[in-house]
Amino acid sequence: MDEQWRADLGTWGIPEEIAARAPVSPWGHSPARFAERTDLALAVPEGPTLARIAEALPSGGSVLDVGAGTGAASLPLGRSLGELIAVDPSDAMLAELSSRATALGVPTRIVRGRWPDVADRTPVADVAVSAHVVYDVPYLAEFLTELTRHARARVVLELTGRHPMSWLNPLWQHFHGITRPTRPTAHDVIAVAEGLGHEVHHEWRVAPLPRFTRLDDLAESACRRLCLGPERADEVVAAVVELDMWPVPRDRWFTLWWESK
Repeated sequence: MDEQWRADLGTWGIPEEIAARAPVSPWGHSPARFAERTDLALAVPEGPTLARIAEALPSGGSVLDVGAGTGAASLPLGRSLGELIAVDPSDAMLAELSSRATALGVPTRIVRGRWPDVADRTPVADVAVSAHVVYDVPYLAEFLTELTRHARARVVLELTGRHPMSWLNPLWQHFHGITRPTRPTAHDVIAVAEGLGHEVHHEWRVAPLPRFTRLDDLAESACRRLCLGPERADEVVAAVVELDMWPVPRDRWFTLWWESK
C-alpha cells in the first residue's frame, strides 16, 4: 500500500516544461497565512483533532508536533502542555510558533528539519500529532512508523479528505490542458496505517475556515501554483468566475488516530 501511495502522490508533480516557466516556486507556503490560521485556532480552540490529543494527554504531558508550521495543531492546548516539541524545516514558520509559545507560556523545544530525517535527535512525547503534512510525504509508512515510535500514548493526524491542491484542478485544465489526479485520499492514509498494524479511528468535519476570503488572494495563490506570472491574475479571476469556482467550497478535514502502546 505504501508503494501505491507513493505512486499516486507522484502523479501530482508539475510537468518540467511548465515548472521551467514558473517565475517563483509553485510549492512555497506563506508563514503569514499559516500564522493567521494559528491565531484563529488560538481564538477558538476546538475540533476533533484537539480533542483527540487532549484526551490522551496526561497532566503536564508533552506533545510532539511534526510539521508543526506555526503551531495551529498544538498551541491551542495552551497551559495543559508540559512541553511542546516542534519539528519543522522552516525557520520562518518556527519563529512564528516560538513567539506564540512564549506569549502563551508553553515550554517549547525546537527541532529544525524534516521528518523522519530528524527522528533520531527528537525526544519521545506522550502524544504525537502531524497536521496537514502527509500529502507532502512520499515514504508514508516510514513517516508513520517513526511518528508512532515517538508517541507513548497516541498518534493523531489531521488532513484534508483529498489532496489539498485539488481545488485547482479545473484551472489546470483551463490554463494548461492537464487533468489532475484524484488520488491519494485520506482513506489511502488509513489503509497505509492499518497495513502497519494500527487500529485506526477517524472522523471528519467541514474545514472551520474558508480557503480564501478574497478573490485577489485566490488569484495570487493560483498564479503561483499554476506557474503563471502575477500579471495573469485577472485571467485567473475571469476563469474562476466562468468555471463557477467562487467561493471555493470548504474541504473536509479528517482526524485519524491510533494508540501507540
